Amino acid sequence: MPSKTPDIIAIPRWSHQRPSLSPESLVKLQQATLTVLDDIGVHIPSQRAREIFGSHGARVGDDDVVRLDPDLVRAALAAAPRSFVLAGREERLDLVLDGANTYLTTEGVGVSVVDIGSSEPRASRKADVELMARIADALPLIAFYWPMVSAQDHGRAAPVHECHACLTNTAKHARGGTTMDPRLAAYVVEMATVVAGDTTELRRRPPICGITCPVAPLAHDPHGLECALLYASKGIPVGFAAMNSPGKDAPASWAAAVVQADAEVVSGMVLLQLAYPGAPVFHSLMISQMDPHSGGYLGEPPAPCEAIASQLAHAWGVPSLNGGYPGATDAIDLTWESGLTTGAGAAMIWTAAGEIGAYLGLTGGAMRLYPEYLVLQHEAYMQIACKFADLKVSEESLALDVLGDVGPRGFFLKHSHTRQHLRDFRLPLWLRQPGRQMSAREAAVEEFRRLEREHHPQVVPDDVRAELDRIVAAADRTAATLA
Repeated sequence: MPSKTPDIIAIPRWSHQRPSLSPESLVKLQQATLTVLDDIGVHIPSQRAREIFGSHGARVGDDDVVRLDPDLVRAALAAAPRSFVLAGREERLDLVLDGANTYLTTEGVGVSVVDIGSSEPRASRKADVELMARIADALPLIAFYWPMVSAQDHGRAAPVHECHACLTNTAKHARGGTTMDPRLAAYVVEMATVVAGDTTELRRRPPICGITCPVAPLAHDPHGLECALLYASKGIPVGFAAMNSPGKDAPASWAAAVVQADAEVVSGMVLLQLAYPGAPVFHSLMISQMDPHSGGYLGEPPAPCEAIASQLAHAWGVPSLNGGYPGATDAIDLTWESGLTTGAGAAMIWTAAGEIGAYLGLTGGAMRLYPEYLVLQHEAYMQIACKFADLKVSEESLALDVLGDVGPRGFFLKHSHTRQHLRDFRLPLWLRQPGRQMSAREAAVEEFRRLEREHHPQVVPDDVRAELDRIVAAADRTAATLA
């Protein structure tokens, strides 16, 4: 029998605390972004994108740098929807990005996997994307599946295969579109249309979204822009996720790094609104820290960049893909350091205010997958979610009749109410096996193996699956012809 995808558990907006930025500081950051776009500009390597900008009054230089007047920026973003739906295969799994909830996602896209029982990393492959999609499908706090590793066994067509793996292994919304050769991105659009049902349904309830990353400092990738324009033309939501490191590809100042990344993201969102007014877009700043000793990447900056990113997104009038602090860790192994990141992220997610966030499941600066780590992190976040859950107060839950039955100095263990409700209390993962003592990691491994064995969601009908297989095979043939 196919397994049922559990209902999604969202983090309600009421729990979010005060914003990190004062209104005055938020205005200053936005004004600085507008100044960067107007005075310095952003390099736009796509001729089509430059033509779109130029036809709407942007100043396009001979060096392909585009400068945007503040009035043009604000007018373009006024067309962007503040709220839209990231659809699941069933409406109960839809994510409404209206600010009422924060939804958790997996982290992506790593390149190596350490199999359970092994200590040596290997290159990731499509089977890993498929397996982790099934595991994420079974975890109720994971609302949005970002392919956790890359399908490196499929070469240039890897992003198409990652989308195929998502659509055929989880009923939840997935990041199915990313930067690739635009000729391959067309196959992603075709698969999304088949799953949605038709082009109208694709616009109404898109089963995938697209993400593209600007190139720091103040530039875009040509294929990234072309893919973003293609996705937007079909109604597929597109996020721009800026990633920089102060001192390396951004000024050595957190505030300056935020402004630079914001300018990169805003320029991309403006492009899509000029081309397709009303296209669903979202905003993401993923600012890292440079290791001052090696120049390497550190994904856990000691600064409130994630919460600030959510405030900026909402100030521009769009949803945020930075709804919480990163769950991925810079620790290379599952150690005290990875536990610290998990605990801090689980606690801090409740202070953020974005629509999508947390990014769970990877180590080594989001490069390495230990499969059981996703289960471990989900357990930690679930423990915090229980702490913040509403206390159910009703005539039944108050159980005054039970209290009356037992009375002063009584004992409740033998009462029928206890037998009926004792299992309602949630135990930590490592305490669920009576009479057995195990570590949290051992329990996570056991739970992972149980889900791998038992959870097999029927995501798409057989005829849809056959059509998706045909499309991905066609993408492979096209990829083989690309230089």
